[in-house]
Amino acid sequence: MTATPLLDKISDPKNLRQFSESELQPLAKELREELIQLVSKTGGHLGAGLGVIELTIALHYIFDTPKDRIIWDVGHQAYPHKILTGRRKEMSSLRQGGGLSGFTKRSESIYDPFGAAHSSTSISSSLGMSVARDIQGQNHNIIAVIGDGAMSAGMAYEAMNNAGVMKNKLIVILNDNDMSIARPVGAMSAYLAKLISSGTYSGFRNYAKKIIKYLPSRIKRILVKMEGHGRSFFTGGTLFEELGFYYVGPIDGHNFNHLIPILRNVKSNHDGPILIHIVTKKGKGYSPAENSKDKYHGVSKFDVTTGEQISKKSNIPPYTKVFANQLVKEAENDKKIISITAAMPTGTGLDIFQQKFPDRYFDVGIAEQHAVTFAAGLASDGFKPFCAIYSTFLQRAYDQVIHDVGIQNLPVRFAIDRAGLVGEDGATHAGSFDIMYLSAIPNFTVMAPSNELELARMVKTAANFNEGPIAFRYPRGNGIGIDIPEDLKPIEIGKARLIEEGSDLVILSYGTIFKECEGAVEALNKDKIFPTFIDARFAKPLDTQIISKYIKSHKFILTVEEGVIGGFSAQVSAYLQSNKDYYINNIKYKNITLPDRFIDQDTQANQIGLSGLDSEMIYRAAKDLMNVG
Repeated sequence: MTATPLLDKISDPKNLRQFSESELQPLAKELREELIQLVSKTGGHLGAGLGVIELTIALHYIFDTPKDRIIWDVGHQAYPHKILTGRRKEMSSLRQGGGLSGFTKRSESIYDPFGAAHSSTSISSSLGMSVARDIQGQNHNIIAVIGDGAMSAGMAYEAMNNAGVMKNKLIVILNDNDMSIARPVGAMSAYLAKLISSGTYSGFRNYAKKIIKYLPSRIKRILVKMEGHGRSFFTGGTLFEELGFYYVGPIDGHNFNHLIPILRNVKSNHDGPILIHIVTKKGKGYSPAENSKDKYHGVSKFDVTTGEQISKKSNIPPYTKVFANQLVKEAENDKKIISITAAMPTGTGLDIFQQKFPDRYFDVGIAEQHAVTFAAGLASDGFKPFCAIYSTFLQRAYDQVIHDVGIQNLPVRFAIDRAGLVGEDGATHAGSFDIMYLSAIPNFTVMAPSNELELARMVKTAANFNEGPIAFRYPRGNGIGIDIPEDLKPIEIGKARLIEEGSDLVILSYGTIFKECEGAVEALNKDKIFPTFIDARFAKPLDTQIISKYIKSHKFILTVEEGVIGGFSAQVSAYLQSNKDYYINNIKYKNITLPDRFIDQDTQANQIGLSGLDSEMIYRAAKDLMNVG
C-alpha cells in the first residue's frame, strides 16, 4: 500500500466528491504530508498552503469545480489546489523552466479561472465574473479566497464596497491565518455560523423582510438594524455587514464538521454577496513552519526532518542586504532618514533597519499606493524617506509616484528591489518596467548600480540628495564579491564610469547586466575588437558629456539593459537624435533590452539567456552591429 491511498484515487475533483465525509480528515493528512515532501524538493511557498489544506478539500468537495469557480487571491496558497486538480504528477516541475507556475495561471488549467501573484485582486475579478454570469443567465458559484494580509490593501475594500451595492451572488472566504481580525469562540461560534448560513434562517429572514415591508418606515429601519446588530454582536462582522455583505463566522478552518455544512448552506441558500470568515493556522501540521517567525512563507529546498533550509553557501552578501546595511550606516549619522516597506520587511532587508531604529521604521501593510504618498508627506516636512519596494509592486503605485512625488518634486528615495528578471517566480514578479516608467517622469533621477559597491554608493548618494525624487534599482541575488570600504563617497549625479577606452564601438551598460557586458567585451577583445566600455549608472540624467565625447570618434553604439524598451535605451536614443555628430559621423546604434514578451519562471541565468542578454548574445549583437563575422 502507498503512503497516500486516498490521494491516489484523485485525478480531478470529481473523484474527491465520491468520498464520504469521514474520509476527508485522513485525506487532509495525506495531502499535507505530500505538500511538505514536495516543497522540500522544489522550494516555494509552503506555510500558506499548509494552512488551507482542509479549506481546499472542502471547497472542491462541496462545489462543482470547474463549473463553480474558485479564485485564490495571490495564488501562493494554491499548491494543494493544484494537486487536487489533475496536476499532481507535474508538481515536481513547480517554479522551474517549462514547469508549473508557483501561482494560479489561466493557461495552465481550467481549474484556474483567474491568474494571480499580486495580492488583493480576487474580489474584484470574482465580482466581474459574477456580473458576467448573471448577464448570461447562468447559475454557477463564484468563490474568492482572500487572506487577512491581502485585506490590508485598499483594492479589496473597493471591490467589497462595489459588491455590496450590486448584490450579485458572490462568496468571499476570508482566510484569517494570523488571527488578526477575530478569534473563533469554539462551539458557540460554529453553531451560530451554521445557523446563520442555514436555509431555515435565510428563509425566515427573507420572510421577515416581506412582512416588514408593510410596516411604517421608522419601525422597519429599527427592525433591520436590530437584526444586523444582533448578528454582529455574536459574530463580530460589523465592518463587512456595513459594506453590504452577509457575514458568517468566525469558524475553525481546519474542522470539516464546521466547514462542510456551512459551505453547503451557502452554496444552496444565499443570494447577494456573502463573506465567510474562517480562522486557520499558517504552516499547520509541520512544526518547523508553525514555530518559524514567517511560518515558512517562502522557502528554499529543506530537510523535512529538521526543517533546515538547504541553500547555496556564499560569503558574498545579497544586494538586498548591501542596501539595508548601508541604509543603517547612513541613518546612524542622519536622524532624518526613515524607512518604509509595504508588508515586505524581510524581503526588502528593512528588518535590519527596524531592529536598529524601530521609531524610524514603518511597515504600512500591502498598501504600495499609501506607502508612496506617506513617504511624500514625510519628504514634504524635511525628512528623508527611503521607500523600499519590489519593482513589480511599485507598479501598483504609479499614479502616486507621478502625482504625489514627481509633480511636487519631493525628495522621496525609492529603493527598488528585485529589479530585472527574478527567476522562479516568473513574469508576475519580474521587475521589467521600472526603468521605463520612472525615466518618463519629469524631476526624477534614475540610477542602477553595476555591482554591490556601486549600490552602497548610490544609497549614500540618495541620502545626500534633496533636489527631488531619486530611485535606484538592484536585482535579486548576490553581488559579485567586491569589498565595500567604510569611507564611501557619493556619486556625482549624472556621471557615468569609464571602464575601458577603445575604438569604433561604444558599449553602454546600465545596471547589473554589466557582468554579462563584461564577458562580451572580453570575447570581443580576443577577436581584436576593443570597445569603449562604459558603466552608465544613470538613465536620467544621462551622462551626455561622455556620450558626446565618444560619438565623435566611434562609429557604433550599443546599449544594454535588463528592462523593457523605452527605458535607458530610449534616453540614449533621444539624446543621439538631438546631437548633430550622430548624423555627421553616420553612427549606427543598437539597443539590447528585454524582449516584448513575458518571461516565464526559470532560473535567472536561463531567463537572461532566453532574453538575449547573456554575454554570448551581447557579443554577437556587437559583431552584427559592426557587420563583422
